[in-house]
Amino acid sequence: MKAVVINQYGSKEELVEQEVNKPSAEANQVVVKLEATSINPIDWKLREGYLKEMFDWEFPIILGWDAAGVITEIGSNVIKWKVGDRVFSRPETTRFGTYAEYTAVDEHLLAKLPDSISYEEAAAVPLAGLTAWQALFTHGHLKEGESVLIHAGAGGVGIYAIQLAKYAGAHVITTASEKNHELLYSLGADQVIDYKKENFEEILKDIDLVFDTMGGKVAENSYKVLKPNTGRLITIVGEPNHDTAKSHNVSAKGIWLQPDGAQLQNIADLMEQKKIKSIVGATFPFSRQGIYDAHALSETHHAVGKIVITF
Repeated sequence: MKAVVINQYGSKEELVEQEVNKPSAEANQVVVKLEATSINPIDWKLREGYLKEMFDWEFPIILGWDAAGVITEIGSNVIKWKVGDRVFSRPETTRFGTYAEYTAVDEHLLAKLPDSISYEEAAAVPLAGLTAWQALFTHGHLKEGESVLIHAGAGGVGIYAIQLAKYAGAHVITTASEKNHELLYSLGADQVIDYKKENFEEILKDIDLVFDTMGGKVAENSYKVLKPNTGRLITIVGEPNHDTAKSHNVSAKGIWLQPDGAQLQNIADLMEQKKIKSIVGATFPFSRQGIYDAHALSETHHAVGKIVITF
């Protein structure tokens, strides 16, 4: 099968198209013929070699960890799924990713794709949607009536976080450049702060939960707006500054996504009910050039919504 791989760490130039062995399903797996995948910052961070301490893999490495497609083969123990099922998934993080025509997925990580949702819309969801779900609910314990500040609301994760927080009955505040304000209000944001013109830490106070997708100065200033005693910060960019959190009498936690088919099915159900939707900002064809161009766009940090690859 065709795949886009890296044979060493480095720039976008390391992305190459090559023939690799098609996966076969182990006992508790299915093989999915991909119709779409999507780009996430982990893809190019891993390509650059930033995560090689965490993932000590041999080459070639197939990047990509979002799958949407059709099951073509099922393992001997698989009962719930059948050949022909439309599914999507955030597979386990292995060196056999989704920049390929086929990928093997553990059956418990699959979610059924509603007929009303396209493969492109589905491929945008798994990594970003699950990250938002786990940050807000699994770790952030966001409740109805609470206030949440979501940084970078127009980004891949932010788009889902705004909608999920609104669905949960929270008061949703986000940061974005002015050109994206209308979109974010349409997704349910109650307040959008233009980070280019305003300092959120001068406007906000007594926030229950901050979802930090930025790190650095943004994270440091976020401690100032949290409600003392009960305020909490969840970050997806490394370990938070526990000393700063302590000095503001709030809690802080860094999280790493755990693939979860049941949570993904919850999101699929909300999509079917039109409570949540994907915002696909750009699509590229599955090819070496398509992936190269998609990485280039992702690296700008200014893509709106998700970048999707179609097969």
